[in-house]
Amino acid sequence: MKIKNYLVMLCLMVTSIALAQTEAITGTVVDENGLPLPGANILIQGTSTGTLTDFDGNFTIEAARGDVLVISFLGYEPQEVVVGDANQIEITLTPDAASLDEVVVVGYGTQKSALVTGATSNVAGEDIAALNPGTAMEALQGVVAGVSVTRNSGAPGAGTRITIRGLGTIGNSNPLYIVDGVAVGNIDYLNPSDIESINVLKDAASAAIYGSRAANGVVLVTTVKGRQNRPAQISYDTYYGIQNIYKNLDPLNAQEYMYIMDEGRVNDGLAPNNWQAMLSNNSWLEQNYPGLGTQLGEEIWTNLQNGWEGTNWINEMTQEDAPMRSHSINIT
Repeated sequence: MKIKNYLVMLCLMVTSIALAQTEAITGTVVDENGLPLPGANILIQGTSTGTLTDFDGNFTIEAARGDVLVISFLGYEPQEVVVGDANQIEITLTPDAASLDEVVVVGYGTQKSALVTGATSNVAGEDIAALNPGTAMEALQGVVAGVSVTRNSGAPGAGTRITIRGLGTIGNSNPLYIVDGVAVGNIDYLNPSDIESINVLKDAASAAIYGSRAANGVVLVTTVKGRQNRPAQISYDTYYGIQNIYKNLDPLNAQEYMYIMDEGRVNDGLAPNNWQAMLSNNSWLEQNYPGLGTQLGEEIWTNLQNGWEGTNWINEMTQEDAPMRSHSINIT
């Protein structure tokens, strides 16, 4: 009986000594920029005892001196810390470059491209800067497979239209544009130098998060942003060039226009126009060309009789070697 009581007392002493060696260790887990990492895993090596960091990256764990804490976080290299005399520790994790390679934007987050089953394409900001496009949409022209970029019209400053994998409907076949998580009508307003990356989601699998609005594909744009604890950056981007019409049209002159109009009337079984009477008719001139006046009409007829060919309006509204300029100042 005495031996049994002695063994019980000895076990209690050993247990109390072990408990006395365990202390509450607090710490903080941050990234390379000093920002907290919520949800980081802290595990005592060789045991199942562990905890997670809170929203501010703080944690508390019961550990004894000499225990090894293994700290891990997705996308960062794991780190081992030996518990010493200090009860407060700070751990800085460094990114794992191998695991962060080939990251693409999907929906409202990012994934490794190896994990994405849908068809996606990415255009980096460096590639856009190298192309030096006039608009953000033109940065995708001829770069992304399955994406067609065309202008709505030939008018100066006309917008562009993107078709992903062909025309899916005779109605509105425009894709869904998302800029920094916000749906917009188009991205013509964006300065190409402000774009960090453009991701194009081409099929239903990759665009499923957006529902029916993404039936024609999704164009995700991430713009350049400043980062905490980094110095401000000021950049100036400019270029100058000249522009000419590649192939000028050859319009009809005034004499040829009159001939074609007469030919059309003859084909319809009508008599040719009496141009002299029409140009001398004040009511006809006012109805078709308000403000022209009979006197000017008679002058036009006289000039036509003398071989005047009229005005080539294409030459009048275009300029040879027209200058093109762009200036952009960015403060990040």
